[in-house]
Amino acid sequence: MSQEACESTPVSVPRNAGAKQAGEVRARWAWTERTVWTNRMLTALERGIKGGVWFSLTDKVYSLSNLRGAFARVKANGGSAGCDHQTIAMYEADLETNLQDLSDQLRNGVYCPQRIRRVYIPKPGSRERRPLGIPTVRDRIVQTALRNVIEPIFEWGFAEHSYGFRPNRGCRDALRRVDVLLKAGYTHVVDADLKSYFDTIPHQPLMDRISHKIADGRMLKLIEAFLTQGVLEGLETWTPTSGSPQGAVISPLLSNAYLDPLDHLMAGGNIEMVRYADDFVILCRSAADAREALELVQQWTANAGLTLHPDKTRIVDADLEGFDFLGYHFERGKRWPRDKSIKRFRDAIRAKTPRKHGHSLEVIIANVNWTTRGWFEYFKHSSYSNTFRSLDGWIRRRLRRILLKRHKKHRHNGLGNAHQRWPNAFFAEQGLFSMEAAYARIRQSAER
Repeated sequence: MSQEACESTPVSVPRNAGAKQAGEVRARWAWTERTVWTNRMLTALERGIKGGVWFSLTDKVYSLSNLRGAFARVKANGGSAGCDHQTIAMYEADLETNLQDLSDQLRNGVYCPQRIRRVYIPKPGSRERRPLGIPTVRDRIVQTALRNVIEPIFEWGFAEHSYGFRPNRGCRDALRRVDVLLKAGYTHVVDADLKSYFDTIPHQPLMDRISHKIADGRMLKLIEAFLTQGVLEGLETWTPTSGSPQGAVISPLLSNAYLDPLDHLMAGGNIEMVRYADDFVILCRSAADAREALELVQQWTANAGLTLHPDKTRIVDADLEGFDFLGYHFERGKRWPRDKSIKRFRDAIRAKTPRKHGHSLEVIIANVNWTTRGWFEYFKHSSYSNTFRSLDGWIRRRLRRILLKRHKKHRHNGLGNAHQRWPNAFFAEQGLFSMEAAYARIRQSAER
């Protein structure tokens, strides 16, 4: 066939080609809200839109179908009532009316977020307490609907090495990446910590960053309203001038958006950053690269209005000393649960095994197993079994003390012959989960 004929003859396209392409796009974005992100919008997202800026998004936030899906997610996540004392069950009692009212307020531009109820929760492994903001149910619904609309827009451009609060990513992926880099020779590590990151994000620079991708004025106004909504702390109300409160639905997305330029700055070359929310490490091949990386981070954070914690930011040689990341301690090619993770686990088990526990041993063990299985599932990639053996023995000793108390055997100098009266096999028969045994099974399976 001649070249002219090729150019003039219509190309035969299978009828199902378009459907197949749409299906592939949808598969890549299966986590998105279908009532918001159609196949056509997802295709436009991947191909790129003119100017890279999205307009006319607010109508997708207040659509009833999106609000219904948002409520379903809020209900699934649970959570306490906000400052209005309205629970999820109370909101659901007249759901359609409440959602219609919410949609009308958003459509007419009269929606106003209520105050956030601030509480303080224990900070794992520390005596400090972490502030947690609890929005009202209606505000959580709107924030979820808002996130449904804007998350894909930002997700499409996020850096590969950002793992925190992103679809189909998590701590295990970040830990796996760190392990791969260490084995590849990236052993000079910048162990960094952003001081009070969520509370110190500057509002205007954050809004400027968001406006690079979103040009819908009403959408920007809605996001800003959530950043500046009042905070009820005790009997006092105050308005934040910086930060995005932990506990708010959109805070993780906004925090990732603000740090995204840093992610891309650290990409490539002899510098590899692994970030999970505000917790990150930078792995390098040499001490000189690590110093250069730290200087870059210091300069960027200063320009971004953020602060590196002076006492928690350092450069370490992982072949000589260790560093902590996402609950693990890495050192000399090995990793195991860090001390703070073990302390947090022990505190959780202590709360479930007081000596004067009133429930049956069966109930106590079931409750302990729920915590132990989850903890082991996360830390099962430890390089050693010693931690699990030690914790298993400690748990059994606590259970023996409960049994001694019930049998009126008071021991002030230890457990006496309790380990003979209730040997390890006894607790195994009662269904107590053994982390040491589970670890041995995993190692045995891996060696086959």
